[in-house]
Amino acid sequence: MDMSVFDLFKIGIGPSSSHTVGPMVAARRFLLECGSLDEAVGVEAHLYGSLALTGVGHATDKAVILGLMGETPQDIDPDSVEDKLAEAELDGVLRLLGTKEVPFSARTGLVWHKSSTLPEHPNGMRFVLQLRDGSVIERIYYSVGGGFITAAGEAQARMAETAEAASAPALAVPYPFDTMSELLEQGRKHGLSIPHMLRANELARMSEAELDAGLDRIWTTMRDCIAHGLVTEGQLPGGLNVKRRAARLWKQAHCTEGKRVNELPHDATHHVTLYAMAVNEENAAGGRVVTAPTNGAAGIIPAVLRYYAEDCRPSDPVRGIRDFLLTSSAIGMLCKKNASISGAEIGCQGEVGVACAMAAAGLVAALGGSNERIENAAEIGIEHHLGMTCDPIGGLVQIPCIERNGMGAIKAITAASLALKGDGTHFVSLDNVIETMRQTGADMQAKYKETSLGGLAVHVVTVNHAAC
Repeated sequence: MDMSVFDLFKIGIGPSSSHTVGPMVAARRFLLECGSLDEAVGVEAHLYGSLALTGVGHATDKAVILGLMGETPQDIDPDSVEDKLAEAELDGVLRLLGTKEVPFSARTGLVWHKSSTLPEHPNGMRFVLQLRDGSVIERIYYSVGGGFITAAGEAQARMAETAEAASAPALAVPYPFDTMSELLEQGRKHGLSIPHMLRANELARMSEAELDAGLDRIWTTMRDCIAHGLVTEGQLPGGLNVKRRAARLWKQAHCTEGKRVNELPHDATHHVTLYAMAVNEENAAGGRVVTAPTNGAAGIIPAVLRYYAEDCRPSDPVRGIRDFLLTSSAIGMLCKKNASISGAEIGCQGEVGVACAMAAAGLVAALGGSNERIENAAEIGIEHHLGMTCDPIGGLVQIPCIERNGMGAIKAITAASLALKGDGTHFVSLDNVIETMRQTGADMQAKYKETSLGGLAVHVVTVNHAAC
């Protein structure tokens, strides 16, 4: 497994990891790979398939322009985005990587190919740099989910390298695994927990101080995102007139002249729902979020983590949160490697379903559950999302995405509870359910895979969206 916990958890901006974060990274990478920009006189970005069909709603156009400017998802200030874009459009000039000025307008420089796709993935991009002598430099990239990108042919090359490396005696990490069965076997062989093995694998790449600082930064960003979402009201951008609800519901649940107004047995889970919705409202507004493993599913893991930290009364919350993130990353790695985490490729089962499995496994690990119980929780999490489509209304990551994260967080807690109360034995393995998810995604019609051509996206077009 050549992935790190920090590949699954990336700090970026909303509303989409595959349609916003990935294209921004790809646009910047294209110009970096072009070398000197001294002879550049123009640039174009061609967007295909799902990127073209739902790109405007997912801010793909904005992301590409920002990437060409040299901005990165992890460093850009979300509050500066609109000003930067407005200035570039007003001047009719784009400063490539912040240095070389070329004429540019979004109306002509972005080309939307809604009826065609590139061969390797539904989220394809082709960039063209025009040079002074009339020649061009072209590159094709794919945004494959969770902010990951590949250049044309790169995925196949990596597969070939992996196959060749399989016969080599040296291993990059102490506990290699490509399936859950292999990870469980490593645990049995060495008498180690999944979070312990994942930590050891990460320490082959970085120091312990770097690892812990990185994990703590991920949790701090998640926690801050929840906190900001729970106090921010107003209307989400995009034209559906969807009002933020998390802040109002949070206030309703907590404050009437300083007193709690709800004291129902399910209040803790109601809070979890609001945590998740708060994150995804922030995501829909283009705010700072963590891909977990995607932006569309970014609310589930933070919500369950806060539930663990505040409601489970951990004796060592810092260690528990780190173990949670390490364990959940293992599940995300397996799903990405053996299926997909891209809604455009396999539907929302690969986003909310995978995030639910990751959160369930992480919670079990943080609560001291065995490796077998961790695997059981993850399997339950995915199994009950199989076949879930990705059909966002208006191409926006709002309906049904925001509420879907709240539901996914509750399912994750339920899955963890079921697994912790069992002995780890169960009928369907995680490896089997991941393969089932892959096959289900392959069989799913394209109109249900982040194209907004089917499902809710076409059946809910005449209602008053503000009431949704």
